[in-house]
Amino acid sequence: MARIDRYILSQLLVMFGFFALVLVAIFWINRAVVLFDRLIGDGQSALVFAEFTALGLPRLILTVIPIASFAATVYVTNRLSNESELTVMQATGSGPFRLARPVFLFALTVFAMSSVLCHVLAPMAQARLTEREEEISRNVTARLLTEGTFLHPTRGVTFYTRSIGSDGVLRDVFLSDRRNAEEGVIYTAAEAYLVRSGDGTTLIMVDGMAQRLTQHSRRLATANFRDFSFDISALVRNDSTRRVSVRALVSSEFLTSWPRLAERIDQDLSEIVTEFNGRLAAPLFAGVAAMVGFATLLVGGYSRFGIWREVVIAFGILLLLDGLRSALEDVVLKDPTLWPLVYMPSGLGTLIVLGLLGKCATPRRAGRAKPAVAA
Repeated sequence: MARIDRYILSQLLVMFGFFALVLVAIFWINRAVVLFDRLIGDGQSALVFAEFTALGLPRLILTVIPIASFAATVYVTNRLSNESELTVMQATGSGPFRLARPVFLFALTVFAMSSVLCHVLAPMAQARLTEREEEISRNVTARLLTEGTFLHPTRGVTFYTRSIGSDGVLRDVFLSDRRNAEEGVIYTAAEAYLVRSGDGTTLIMVDGMAQRLTQHSRRLATANFRDFSFDISALVRNDSTRRVSVRALVSSEFLTSWPRLAERIDQDLSEIVTEFNGRLAAPLFAGVAAMVGFATLLVGGYSRFGIWREVVIAFGILLLLDGLRSALEDVVLKDPTLWPLVYMPSGLGTLIVLGLLGKCATPRRAGRAKPAVAA
């Protein structure tokens, strides 16, 4: 590799790391606020929040890689142009395809990073994240043993206990069950205990009252009880019973019969086709995004006023290709036989890059001289 290639490639990698770090931080803050409120509100510790955040990073990094590669290429190319380094390289005989070589190497690096994330790291993190979510959903004790807070283990159910003794006794318990729209029940008890038997969990309430309101007749029935058992296993089962997500499968698991795989994970064949081809197309799009930024700015040439017009055009091309990619994924999701459309944005971007570089390689023809008029 020539020294100039190493110089440009190093600049691209440094700026790519910078933009990727900034974008990940921005997206992470927005996601962490929601995640923090949900986990801490359910009585989870800060360690669980940190684990969930770390497991979500591979998917988040995969999202920002195309934007970071495009921004790094545009920034470095703009700086090389402003400092006349591109002009010097062109004056020494370097054509546009020669100048694009370090950018192409950078695109290959981005492609390799995205491939590892798409096929291995992101699915493994998603599988672990799903597993941890199910573990937390099954852990009724961790969800209910939070004193002085109204908790919602599942939709339509509210639980509250004033205090929890050192012996595990729940005092002043309130439980509202509104899962049935026609009938709501409220249980209050002086004390309660959580008892586990196998996979089931039962809440035993002592010295309490049950109030049952029928919506149709608007009648309220009350009953006092000395002890009453309430099976809360169903609450957790409704939350934790989930299908295996196709996003949690490592790409090597797709190397089998897709109809049998769809039957095993209980998902549509169109979701499997879209996911697998999307994993192949995403790294290609990340590399093409970098080449689009370089080729578009190279067409503008050198200008004392900068090349911001070309920057806007390059950004518009990237938005167009990304919007086309999202639209075509929806089309393939409805009709899996159209899976080649997933690769259309990357192919169209490659044609745009080749066209722009070819335009730069073609020498501009001078205007034709007017024929001399005979005296």
